[in-house]
Amino acid sequence: MAVKIKLKRLGKIRSPHYRIVVADSRTRRDGRAIEEIGLYHPVQNPSRIEVDSERAQYWLSVGAQPTEPVLAILKLTGDWQKHKGLPAPAPLLVAEPKADKRAAFDEFAKALEGGEPKGEAITPKAKKTDKKADEAADAGESTESTA
Repeated sequence: MAVKIKLKRLGKIRSPHYRIVVADSRTRRDGRAIEEIGLYHPVQNPSRIEVDSERAQYWLSVGAQPTEPVLAILKLTGDWQKHKGLPAPAPLLVAEPKADKRAAFDEFAKALEGGEPKGEAITPKAKKTDKKADEAADAGESTESTA
């Protein structure tokens, strides 16, 4: 049985993401897999690549052949070089963690007021009035002015 390390496509039409799987070479692209060993999300900036290095090394050692896209991913993560005994590549880019919105708001409020914020932003709510009562009052005013 020939075993391949390939990409299994998931996601919507213009929002693809992939799982790196080990599967029989005769199975469909998105068919049954023996094991999932990683993730690849090409749409994110920078692309999200996660590979379980230990499992990838095991499958490469027992003869699993990576497809061309997976080979490129394994070269980026350094797993292919580790398998072949070559020097490791430069580390991958990692997305910066998102800033806390509440902390950013507090900093902005301090800069404006020069001190601590006084509380929540409060805007008085518009009073909800009964539309029928308003119409009746408007109609009553218009008849009085004509009389």
